[in-house]
Amino acid sequence: MGEPLRRIVLNMQHEDIMNLEQLDTPAAIVDIARMQRNIDAMQARMNALGVKFRPHVKTTKCVDVVRAQIAAGAQGITVSTLKEAEEFFAAGITDILYAVGIAPAKLPRAMALKRRGCDLKIIADNAAAASAIVEFCKAANDTFEVWLEVDTDGHRSGIAPDDEALLTIGRILREGGVEVGGVMTHAGSSYELSDPEALTALAEQERAGCVRAAERLRAAGIACRTVSIGSTPTAFAAKHLEGVDEVRAGAYVFFDLVMANVGVCDSGDIALSVLTSVIGHQAEKGWVIIDAGWMAMSRDRGTSKQTRDYGYGLACALDGTPLAGCALIGANQEHGILAVERENATSIDELAKRFPVGMKLRILPNHACATGAQYPEYHALDRDGSTVVWRRFHGW
Repeated sequence: MGEPLRRIVLNMQHEDIMNLEQLDTPAAIVDIARMQRNIDAMQARMNALGVKFRPHVKTTKCVDVVRAQIAAGAQGITVSTLKEAEEFFAAGITDILYAVGIAPAKLPRAMALKRRGCDLKIIADNAAAASAIVEFCKAANDTFEVWLEVDTDGHRSGIAPDDEALLTIGRILREGGVEVGGVMTHAGSSYELSDPEALTALAEQERAGCVRAAERLRAAGIACRTVSIGSTPTAFAAKHLEGVDEVRAGAYVFFDLVMANVGVCDSGDIALSVLTSVIGHQAEKGWVIIDAGWMAMSRDRGTSKQTRDYGYGLACALDGTPLAGCALIGANQEHGILAVERENATSIDELAKRFPVGMKLRILPNHACATGAQYPEYHALDRDGSTVVWRRFHGW
C-alpha cells in the first residue's frame, strides 16, 4: 500500500473496519494495492515521456483516490461536472480543467468557483459558446481561461485541427478580452481498438492534431500555452509526445473489462469490483442468481462489440480469482444471472454445493465509470483483507 493510503487506513476508527464477509451486498470494492500499482505505472510513464499528468477524476469521483494520484505526482485534475470541480476544490485541489463544453447557464456557477480561488479552466468548441462566454465576462467584469476543444478522431465534439472555425472561435475570445489558454483533445475512439499498431497510430494522430491546432492559433497571434491530450489507451500507446504539455487519462486508475479487451491491462489489474451474494438457483438452466443486477453493475455492455463479450461482468471468487466456466449473462434491476457451464455443475446438488446461498462473489465491471456511478461509497480493500469506507459523490 502507498504511504498516503496507509495513513488514510490507519486514521480510521476500528469500528469502521470490516472484511468482505462482513459487508452487506451489493457493494463497490476498491483493491488498494491494484489501484496504487495502476497509479504508479501511469505516472512513471508520463514522467518518462516528459509531460505533466492531469488525471480525469470522473472515473472515481473520490477524494481519497485523487489524493493518491496527486501524491504520486499528478499536477491538477480534469473533471466532467461542476459538482466535481466544487467537491475537489473544497478538498484543497485548485488546478482544475472542466473538460465538457460549458452551457451558458452554468457560467455564473463556474465564476463563483473561480472567485473563491479555484484555478478553473473551461472549454469551448463553437462560436456561440465563445460569444456567450465573452458577453458573460463583460457583464461580470471578470474573465475565464478558456481552452478550445479539438477533434482529432471524429469521436465526439471538438473542432478539426485545420478547420477555419478554430481561428474564428479563438478570435472571438481574444477580441472579447478572454484568454485562450490552451487546446485539448480526447481520442475516445481508442476504446474501439485492440491492435497495438492501430493504437500507436491513433496516439500519434491525437498528438499531431492537437499540436497542429495550437500552432495555427499561435501563428494567428492567439496565445495558446497548453497542449493537452489523452485517453487511457493512447497514453500507454504513444511513442513520443513532442509539442504536448500534459496528458489526461481516467480509466487507468481502476481499469475495467473494456480496457482489458483494448489490451492495456489484464483482469489482474482491475481494481474495482462489485461484491455480491448468491440468493438462489435455477438448476435446470444452469443459473446462479445473485443480488447484483443492473442497479449494481450498470447497464453498460461495452464489451459486447469487442473481441470478448463479458456479458455484465466477469465473476470472481472472493479473493479476486476469475471463475472458470461462468458468465454473467443477464441483469434485471436487482437480480443478476450467472450461467454455469454444464461440465462445471451438472445437477442442482452440484450447483448448490459450488455456489451455496449466501456465498459471496466479486464481479469485475465492463466500465468502471458506469459501475462506480451506482454507489455512494467505495469499500477500500487492504492487503490484510480489511476494508474502510471512501466517500464517492454524485450529481452535476
